[in-house]
Amino acid sequence: MQKGTIGITTENIFPVIKKFLYSDHEIFLREIVSNAVDATQKLKTFASKGEFKGEMGDLTIHITLDKEAGTLTVSDRGIGMTADEIDKYINQIAFSGANDFLEKYKDDANAIIGHFGLGFYSSFMVADKVDIITRSYREEAQAVKWSCDGSPSFEIEDAEKDDRGTDIVLHISDDCKEFLENGKIKGLLEKYCRFLPVAVAFGKKTEWKDGKQQETDEDNVVNDTEPLWTKTPATLKDEDYKKFYRDLYPMSDEPLFWIHLNVDFPFHLTGVLYFPRIKNNLEMHRNKIQLYCNQVFVTDEVENIVPEFLTLLHGVIDSPDIPLNVSRSYLQSDANVKKISTYITKKVCDRLQSIFKNDRKEFEEKWDNLKLFIHYGMLSEQDFYEKANKFALLKDVEDKYFTYEEYKDLIKPTQTDKDGNLIYLYAADKDEQYSYIESAKAKGYSVLLMDGQLDAPLVGMLEQKFEKSRFCRVDGDVIDRLIQKDDIAKIELTAEETESITGVFTAEMPKLEKTEFHLEAESLGADAQPIVITQSEYMRRMKEMSRLQPGMSFYGEMPDMYNVVLNADHRLVKGVLEDVKVKLDAQLHSVEAELKGLNARRMAIEQTQKDKKADEITQEERDELTKCNNDISAQQDKKKQIFTEYAKTNEVIPQLIDLALLQNGLLKGEALTKFLKRSVDLIK
Repeated sequence: MQKGTIGITTENIFPVIKKFLYSDHEIFLREIVSNAVDATQKLKTFASKGEFKGEMGDLTIHITLDKEAGTLTVSDRGIGMTADEIDKYINQIAFSGANDFLEKYKDDANAIIGHFGLGFYSSFMVADKVDIITRSYREEAQAVKWSCDGSPSFEIEDAEKDDRGTDIVLHISDDCKEFLENGKIKGLLEKYCRFLPVAVAFGKKTEWKDGKQQETDEDNVVNDTEPLWTKTPATLKDEDYKKFYRDLYPMSDEPLFWIHLNVDFPFHLTGVLYFPRIKNNLEMHRNKIQLYCNQVFVTDEVENIVPEFLTLLHGVIDSPDIPLNVSRSYLQSDANVKKISTYITKKVCDRLQSIFKNDRKEFEEKWDNLKLFIHYGMLSEQDFYEKANKFALLKDVEDKYFTYEEYKDLIKPTQTDKDGNLIYLYAADKDEQYSYIESAKAKGYSVLLMDGQLDAPLVGMLEQKFEKSRFCRVDGDVIDRLIQKDDIAKIELTAEETESITGVFTAEMPKLEKTEFHLEAESLGADAQPIVITQSEYMRRMKEMSRLQPGMSFYGEMPDMYNVVLNADHRLVKGVLEDVKVKLDAQLHSVEAELKGLNARRMAIEQTQKDKKADEITQEERDELTKCNNDISAQQDKKKQIFTEYAKTNEVIPQLIDLALLQNGLLKGEALTKFLKRSVDLIK
């Protein structure tokens, strides 16, 4: 028997491994099984070169649990090891120095194993003792047993083992007993070893017999040794890709299409990426790409390997140029990773461009599911925008699709305003904004449908990209002000008439929380709606952006501000104005006369005081100006009261207001009930 000390520069390596890797301690099984796969693959290589002439036989790797003994065993029939090889590969752990190691990697668990070849030693995260029973493939090799109890001391002695290969026996620690549960090990094998290139068996297959599940003699192989991405695309059919997708994501809808990646230079990369059906909720679909290294699972958090927008894709990437144990800092700096990212982005663009060019009808049919992904990419990656703007589409309210250039050519003759700006009209909801859309169409204008989750920031970006262009939501203003021409209709009301008509309607406007209404009168045409409620394009965009960007939340706290435009050309509004003149002219004339006198008096007082310094103005003069201002306010309040009293007697005013509010989804609760009752009462 040989005894010795493992060749490390510190005696506390095992506590270090436990402490710094504890949060990721389940990777021990991946590391041990991966070593078994390596040993098996090496045997195949030796056999192919004639260096091993024996019978390879069954090369299945076996995982065995013994709850009673408290052990988990990983057994392979690979090349095995001699005593000298154990000393070389197991006992000698080379460090640059324990202190450097601890300081540099104390916050980066993944880097420890990857940088220092400690894959085997990850077993001590869950085991307080590990045995290696191994026999080399070499002829006449002596089997040996290596044991270590978690201290730097080890024992190595001759052992009995009839067959070549290695058994790693983990004596599971008391605080890690979950790794003696079948379900736990099955889950880890499913996660890390699902596509290993050598068969991995855990237990036996079961079958239903005599009213219960019973074990058979057949090994339960848990992995697919030849997953789809390792095969030549020419040998695969669409159904093969769809089946693989269903295996990866059993609860997902069928993918739109896929890209089979296969590159040998300047790096090695294979894989299959799927375009899922995405309609909303970006977060829900992230981290569905699985990263493998030679078919060994590494991670499903690939933000640093592919651009952020590509994390919305699903599928598998496999590259031996990315180490098993990747750290965030490594990924951000590694040249191969950057090349891989650029390559994948190019392949995605090429695939989308190809579908658009070769089958535009199919591309248009899939656009609603694609646009969130494409818009996300255009917003986040300038290089992607430069490629994607050739095939990105705009859809109008009649479900017709256009490229950016096609749509520009379509609307340029009709939707250019008096200043030469091209106006892109759009709606966010065809039903809610129906009347506004119809008003625009009546003018011969086209209206886009922009109802996507990222359309608010997209509109802002396109306004910057498109020369002399502006996007206006169709309910952002009356149509003639959205696209201003030289021949805008002028309102024919006098200032007094405008004040009267806006005054009586203002009196009946509801008081809604965090909502402000500003009334004005315009000539919209006799056939237009009597009242049109619009919302500022700028403020609405800011509030929409505040929901996407927490830093803009103050916009979300601001009140909703609406413009209420009274159509001075509509017969009902005209009728109200005529009735106001008949019933209120005398009262209003009296108030106006009083206001005229008071305003003249205030001007005279201010004129006498304008050249005086503050200390030269007497208290009597100050009081006189204050009294005059108060009298003016009183008369203005009196005028408002006249409008309010009148509005209460005119059923047309609240009815028109409520109709406009109802059209904009602003009429609710008690106000809606009153409107319905009034509507019934008005039916003669």
